[in-house]
Amino acid sequence: MKTIGKFLFKFRSYTPIPFFFIMILFMKPNLYTILSGFPVVLIGEIIRIWAVSYAGSETRTTDGVGGSNLVTQGPFSVVRNPLYIGNIMIYTGLGIMSFSLFPYIQILALICFSFQYYCIILNEEEYLKTAFGENFSIYLKSVNRFAPLKSKIPGNIKSKLQFDLKSGLKSEIRSLQSITISVAIIVIYYILFILNKSN
Repeated sequence: MKTIGKFLFKFRSYTPIPFFFIMILFMKPNLYTILSGFPVVLIGEIIRIWAVSYAGSETRTTDGVGGSNLVTQGPFSVVRNPLYIGNIMIYTGLGIMSFSLFPYIQILALICFSFQYYCIILNEEEYLKTAFGENFSIYLKSVNRFAPLKSKIPGNIKSKLQFDLKSGLKSEIRSLQSITISVAIIVIYYILFILNKSN
């Protein structure tokens, strides 16, 4: 699993591409799916921005798992992996918006990305345990991987990082561009093809 995780970590920016092309090829959006899916995409990206505004641009590396800080603030005080939750919400929201092969492609994507992130997380947790020792062990017991749990983080392990929204937005430029393009394709397709077909 850890070997798979190392491979998937390196190429995690590319694993959504097959699903994107399938989504585009088979999409059948309607007003309801667009209005239902977009808030899910938006919440997912807000979670990502919130997280990277604490964690910084280190989250973008593909060289290998790592990090110079054990981040326990913001969304990291609720779940240990808010970035991956944000990603899954974005992919799910786009799948709902497109209504592509619904619900089969959405379920398949959820299974695939859950497996991908599980494998990656095993490597990340191994690194964090080595790098931060007892502090990470305490954090591990205080906050769940995915299930939201607002708990009291012990003061001695609480990170002292500044929330930097400007840096967070800068780090998220690529994600924001990808989301904007994906949403625009779905909306334009709906306007040009679906609405015209019904007239």
